[in-house]
Amino acid sequence: MYIMHSQVINRDLSIAVLRYFVKQRREEIAAGAIRRIRKPRPVLPTAAAAAATQPPANAEPAPAAAPEQPALASTSAGVEEASAAAAESAQAPCTSGRVPAADDGALDPDIRILEGLAASGLRSIRYALEIDGVKRIDANDLDEKAAAAVRSNLEYNDPKASGLVRPTQGDVRLMALQNPDGYEAVDLDPYGSPAQFLDSAVQAVSEGGLLLVTATDMAVLCGNNGEACWAKYGSYPLHKPYCHEQALRIVLACIEAHANRYKRHIVPVLSLSIDFYVRIFVRVYTSPEKVKESAMKQMYVYQSSGCDSFYTQRVARKHVNKRSTKYSPGTGPAVPQSCPETGSGFQMGGPMWAGPIHDPAWIQGLLDSIEEDKERYAAFGKIKGLLTSASEELQDAPLYYNLHAVCKTLHVTPPSGDTVRSALINAGYRVSGTHANPLGLKTDAPPEVFWDVMRCWVQEHPTKKAPDLETYAGKLLAKPPQLKASFARARGATSAAKTAKVARFVPNPEAFWGPKPKAGRPQRVMQVMGGQKEEATARAATSAEAGAADNAAGDADAAEEPLPAVQNGVNGAAVNKDDKHVDVVMAGADEAPRTS
Repeated sequence: MYIMHSQVINRDLSIAVLRYFVKQRREEIAAGAIRRIRKPRPVLPTAAAAAATQPPANAEPAPAAAPEQPALASTSAGVEEASAAAAESAQAPCTSGRVPAADDGALDPDIRILEGLAASGLRSIRYALEIDGVKRIDANDLDEKAAAAVRSNLEYNDPKASGLVRPTQGDVRLMALQNPDGYEAVDLDPYGSPAQFLDSAVQAVSEGGLLLVTATDMAVLCGNNGEACWAKYGSYPLHKPYCHEQALRIVLACIEAHANRYKRHIVPVLSLSIDFYVRIFVRVYTSPEKVKESAMKQMYVYQSSGCDSFYTQRVARKHVNKRSTKYSPGTGPAVPQSCPETGSGFQMGGPMWAGPIHDPAWIQGLLDSIEEDKERYAAFGKIKGLLTSASEELQDAPLYYNLHAVCKTLHVTPPSGDTVRSALINAGYRVSGTHANPLGLKTDAPPEVFWDVMRCWVQEHPTKKAPDLETYAGKLLAKPPQLKASFARARGATSAAKTAKVARFVPNPEAFWGPKPKAGRPQRVMQVMGGQKEEATARAATSAEAGAADNAAGDADAAEEPLPAVQNGVNGAAVNKDDKHVDVVMAGADEAPRTS
């Protein structure tokens, strides 16, 4: 069976988060901590759905008006397909386009989920089968073949999935706008950037709901294409060692900016950099007062051009007195004209998210939850390692130093991470690791203290040849330290997870680990022959693609047999009914690294 391990990690993590979210949300509703604030608007049917429900000219009048059905098919779908979809949804547990709400604004404890880019529908099927308290799942995709594959794959799985999952075909942005406050969870997992979907998504999430976002355009977010990042996310990135956490903060700032336009704001509960993408989970709330504080949660970053020093500056600040609260621009400049350590200039990046990227209580709850049910998750080890690393991070210390990058700047042999941590703790500062990089160090110590620690280390472990004084390394080491660092092992310098022998950074499961081609593109296969790597482009024949499209549409003659697995980009679907994870693969829609 063709299995994409990176997708399994993403799906397992999403299921764990949603299961915990359902539990938390029920407790909040019971305690009255969360209530509906905005009134839901009526949902307008699409043109195709309207045409499907329009009676013929010679038809007799219906005895009674049928209840309004939610929009299912796009205008590109045929009338017959729209009618079938509408009839199909009429048998679903929930036929309303809105979340049922009582007159007093009470919320339904069961949740509705929108998977905006469903591809083969594997994720939606797993949501239906593995998450309790789900009312309905709308599995949407713009590609007609993908929507057909969802319907086909539902036939091979538990009938419970067919009763909860509603396949739809159309633009997820239009669907979200037609269902304001309509979903307790909205999952966006595109190939590339999610930026074009965020504005409609933050409107579709109900009060206190969960927005799940993936971004795979890491080259853009990490600073290789700064102008593209500015155009997509409204932030300019810095190409520095902390780029993976920077990617998380840029996406969070973009989501917050879209939410603010509708008097809403976000609260991040979990934000992770995983392999070649970032996965973010935020809750969305409505509060004009909290929106006023949004600029206080944004920052600019000043990065020294000559060393690894960086400084942050908040965009705005808050003044509170007995009678009023006022907001004003942040004070500056946050840095002098030139770097105090090397005399070089600065690069400025941002704005990006400055607040916490995790909720420690959520992470601990997730760890307890997955530990109780570890057999459920094929990627349990990887998920536990990520959550454990994230749980130990300093929440109020944005970005991090990469110890090897620092020692490369100084041209010295790097000390152990615990040695540097001990010195910072002995100096009275806090320090932690980061889930984004095993060599990363997060600390609230200012850059001058960090460099004093490194200078003291070099003095105790001198290099054979001192660097030229005209180089940045020479300027850094020539400056006498103002702090006498103590490298005695400090309590708390070693990670608690490391002490408990919990694997925090699980290695990749196979060679050539990384993203696969985008849907519809030929897959490039790496072959190792004679010690040399040769690229071979596997192209599917037109006849094979046509045959696979028929299979994906659920050919009745072949419905009893699993469709062929993906082979070098040939379209098809493979479903293992005996596999508890319902591994489904659709070439052309799910063979790509869009973690659907």
